[in-house]
Amino acid sequence: MSEPASATQRIVDAITAAIVERRLMPGTKLVEQQLADLFQVSRTLVRQALNQLSRDHLVKLQPARGAFVAEPSVDEARQVFEVRQMIELQLVRQLCKSIAPAQVQALREHLRREAEALARGDVTGRTRLLAEFHVLMARLLGNEVLADLLADLLARCSLIALMYQSSHSAEHSAEEHVAIVDAIEQGDAKTATRLMQEHLGNVERNLQLHPRTVDLATALRIAA
Repeated sequence: MSEPASATQRIVDAITAAIVERRLMPGTKLVEQQLADLFQVSRTLVRQALNQLSRDHLVKLQPARGAFVAEPSVDEARQVFEVRQMIELQLVRQLCKSIAPAQVQALREHLRREAEALARGDVTGRTRLLAEFHVLMARLLGNEVLADLLADLLARCSLIALMYQSSHSAEHSAEEHVAIVDAIEQGDAKTATRLMQEHLGNVERNLQLHPRTVDLATALRIAA
């Protein structure tokens, strides 16, 4: 990889990680000169990185206003989870057919790291690891295209969770991951698929994708 391309990717990776780890909030303005100073690169390279992040739907470019961390709509949130259901249910089915002991061990090691991050109250670490669990399963199938696709979807899910304040606890997610791995290790595709469907459904259901108020009177607590 050439030096400019490497520098551009470094910016993309840093911003993506900040989104996945919930350090960058939706709607945050990304000032080109500030980023150029932080990464010690030209604004041209920063612009290239922002354009790439825009194609990945993580950044919104607004004419005459600049770049902002994306703010997914309710419809987009639902569509992202619908795509994840399609992909990840098939993913666990395939893993149940082909999983090897060494691959189970890799999943168990990841679960151990999740548990350690939870135990020490490492919010950034646990958030990253809970997302990476899903990407790891794709990598264990040897499908890097699928792994990259899931990584993109997980980054968008992090933005969605930030906007709609998921109450689905990290502890609950980690417990569900353990149950999924148990089923995969046993080659129980039916159970693994059901557990993954429930896991994704639980995360989505706990997002506040419905408006809290339906009209002005309700919002102002004025009786009809």
